Amino acid sequence: MDAPVVAAPSPFRPAAPPEGRRPGGILGIVALGLALVIFLVDAFTPLEGAVAVLYVVVVLIAARAFQRNGVILTASGCLILTAVAYFLSHRLFDSDSALLRALVSLAAIAISALLVLRNQSAARILAEQAELLELTHDPIFVRTPTDTVTFWNRAAEDLYGWRRDEVRGRNVHVLLRTAFPDGEAAIRDALMRNGRWEGELVQTVRSGARVVVESRWSLQRNADGQPLAVLETNTDITERKRAHAALAESERRYRTIFDTARVAILQQDWRQVKAVIDAVPRDSGMSLGTYLDDHPEVVRDLRRSVTIVDANAELRRLIGADTGAAAPQSLDAFLFEDEPTFVESLLALARGETFFEGETVIRSLSGERVPILFGITFPSHADGFECVLVFALDITERKQAQEALLALQSELAHTARVTTLGELTASIAHEVNQPLAAIVTNGEAALRWLKRSPPDLGEVSAAVTRVVASGTRAGEIVSRIRTFLAKAPPPRDWLDLREMIGEAVLLVEREMVRHDVRLVRDVAADVTPVHGDRVQLQQVLINLMVNAIQAMATVIGRPRLLIIRVAPDGTEHVRVTVADSGRGIAAEAVERIFQPFFTTKADGMGMGLAICRSIVEAHGGRLWIGGHHDRDDGPGAAFHFTIPMTAERGS
Repeated sequence: MDAPVVAAPSPFRPAAPPEGRRPGGILGIVALGLALVIFLVDAFTPLEGAVAVLYVVVVLIAARAFQRNGVILTASGCLILTAVAYFLSHRLFDSDSALLRALVSLAAIAISALLVLRNQSAARILAEQAELLELTHDPIFVRTPTDTVTFWNRAAEDLYGWRRDEVRGRNVHVLLRTAFPDGEAAIRDALMRNGRWEGELVQTVRSGARVVVESRWSLQRNADGQPLAVLETNTDITERKRAHAALAESERRYRTIFDTARVAILQQDWRQVKAVIDAVPRDSGMSLGTYLDDHPEVVRDLRRSVTIVDANAELRRLIGADTGAAAPQSLDAFLFEDEPTFVESLLALARGETFFEGETVIRSLSGERVPILFGITFPSHADGFECVLVFALDITERKQAQEALLALQSELAHTARVTTLGELTASIAHEVNQPLAAIVTNGEAALRWLKRSPPDLGEVSAAVTRVVASGTRAGEIVSRIRTFLAKAPPPRDWLDLREMIGEAVLLVEREMVRHDVRLVRDVAADVTPVHGDRVQLQQVLINLMVNAIQAMATVIGRPRLLIIRVAPDGTEHVRVTVADSGRGIAAEAVERIFQPFFTTKADGMGMGLAICRSIVEAHGGRLWIGGHHDRDDGPGAAFHFTIPMTAERGS
């Protein structure tokens, strides 16, 4: 026996709650019993009426008890029983009225069976549709034109918190305290006019929380066109609205920062650049840098392909654009033809770097050169290159300040050189007087050899040769002094430290003699030439030597030693040490010894060591104070400075 049929509720009718399975077995027994009674009455009683028509009742009871096959079987049985009862009580054409009653009964049974089967099929379809309404994630309910609930699906229970038996028959919009943003009357007018309406509503769930739903209303009308029911489907968009509000707030904050930042910001589209860089052949062994060097037209095309999506107010000020004027649409409009950092940024992009920074000069709308520091943020994923942010900082004032500082430093260095020269005047005069005295002596000797009879021409020639050598030496001394005082940009060359130290020692030799200072030179055999400016490095060395000599002026009871050591410092630098055996430097003065205008001398300017440090750092080295062997256990003080052995580091 088939399972009993459960009639599915229509979406526009209230859904009956399941109360267990129907008593299909009992109804089947009742149907069989009733069929037997009808057969006995029809076959064995003298009644002349259409008793067999009562089999329709049996078919209807079977429709409640059985599925399709059971109904067909029951209807077939009723048809057979009707025919058997007719042949038992009548011959084939015994009575026309009896035959007519039998045919009517058979037709009634067949028609009722067909109608029952059709009704079951429709009920099955409705049940499937109702099940789909239960399975959907969107709350769906059906209400009358007066908003009374007749259907309430499971998703509605989950969202709103009310069970279907609690809301059936209640006014749904009163229950949910629905807020109609566009006005309830206008919404109902649109529903009646168009048969449907879509929009957003704000409703209250059982817990008291407010939810925003995207609501869709569909109106059902009866045959006369009168409103019958409204199917309302709602989608909870509370989180979507919250996320959209957060996104809008984030966009507002971003726009505020973008527009009010004191740093120039550009939003650029680099998608074409990324595509071209990815498409450059790499299997030929040629690097991307070499490829771009060999194809300058590719670089030009890439510059033109970078489009400016947006630019903030600071960028407009930087390039001299009016507030209402449109910024240039291409990066190429900002860059000069020989701008080098764009290629560097392409190489950084090819290496997968997410940030690139550099310093360059851009072109304003009036054609002026504007120096900037910039940074480019590349996205880490391939689909984000339509939004590449570039930050730029105007460093025009910084450049001007640097140039002014360099000019001031040059002036101070020149002043220091002149001051140092004043202190070394006696030594210079002594140094110049030596070759002059030699010239006079050798000249007098040559005259005496000429006055002899006969003249000794060999001795004369030797004396004249010594005169020429002494004159050449005097000229070199004067030339070095003029170079030392010159303000022209200093040239750099490869320098032999032994020779440079020897020249400096000659300039301070008289000071050493006057203060009874003994020189100790310790130059390592493996010291290589350094790259730098001879005059500036001699200035550093002379300044340190003069300071050391003056620091030992009051030393009594021990030798006054001026020690100069030169040795490699690692693999890239040479270290020069100038040490003395004086009283040393007080601990509180060590921290400030290199500060401008700080001095421990009564008549000092306080600029010598500051300028020395600037010169050494400009050569790529460093200057510091320490003990004779980087320890503080010996008398006196030691100044150390390093000079690179390579032109790249020293330039």
